Amino acid sequence: MSQQPILRVLDHTDTALHPAYCEYVARVFSQADFRRWCEWGQWAPGYLAYSLFEDGRVVANASTMRQRLIVDGEEILAFQFGAVGCLPQHRGRGLARRAMQAALAGCGDAPALLFANDSVLDFYPRFGFAPAPQSLFEAAHALAPAPQRAPQRDLADADARERFLAVAARAAPLGRRFASRDYGRTATWYAANGYAAPLFEIDADTWVFAHEQDGALTIEDVFAVAPSHAALAAALPRLIVGPVETLRFGFDPCALWPQAGPAGADDEAGLFLRGIDPARLGPHSRFPLLART
Repeated sequence: MSQQPILRVLDHTDTALHPAYCEYVARVFSQADFRRWCEWGQWAPGYLAYSLFEDGRVVANASTMRQRLIVDGEEILAFQFGAVGCLPQHRGRGLARRAMQAALAGCGDAPALLFANDSVLDFYPRFGFAPAPQSLFEAAHALAPAPQRAPQRDLADADARERFLAVAARAAPLGRRFASRDYGRTATWYAANGYAAPLFEIDADTWVFAHEQDGALTIEDVFAVAPSHAALAAALPRLIVGPVETLRFGFDPCALWPQAGPAGADDEAGLFLRGIDPARLGPHSRFPLLART
């Protein structure tokens, strides 16, 4: 066994090494899988894995995805970190730290963000990341279902996936306080893993991830070339099969649905920022659910 794992920076062209990366993710993160996402051809330019290899296996990693962030009205290029970790039997060797340092060097001076679980909240501040609390949003709104529901699409279908990605690439950000744009391939990861809500095609330029339960409609995300309150209001009855009294949002809806307000802290978010002052986000913000990695 070699004494020092070898760093490889994997991109979309390194298809021979993608299975090793996917195996690493499956071993370290019980609820994450990249295999189907790769089979769908979603590993594209902009996603890099800073992987440490030992005896042909990825033993530690930190990945980055280019993000077009909207922060306090300003659009900036940033990087989102994900899949940071180390195989259990190799922990204590500083390998995750080495992968993080390599990934940060690859980002240069660009801002960065990541989402962490409770077990590693003390790890990321060592690299200059600061916690940024996130809020839940909801609104009281009575709805009855429309006579005909909007068509539901499955991103496992290549044609649906291509059309969705074309809209996602042109979709406008849903807010100006803290949002993102052009993250369709991140959304396909959620769909490939079965974590996304059902996807509805409202029209050729508007796709909505949403699900209803117990009288509440959760709108996970809206990918629309020209999003508006009026267009969303008109679409909502086509997303449901029963009456609804409450709307919940997987993003900050203040621009799209100004009647919504904070409904407590999003304790599962675990957002950390580097190079972005959390105060710029305001007292309540919510990064789009399907833009998180």
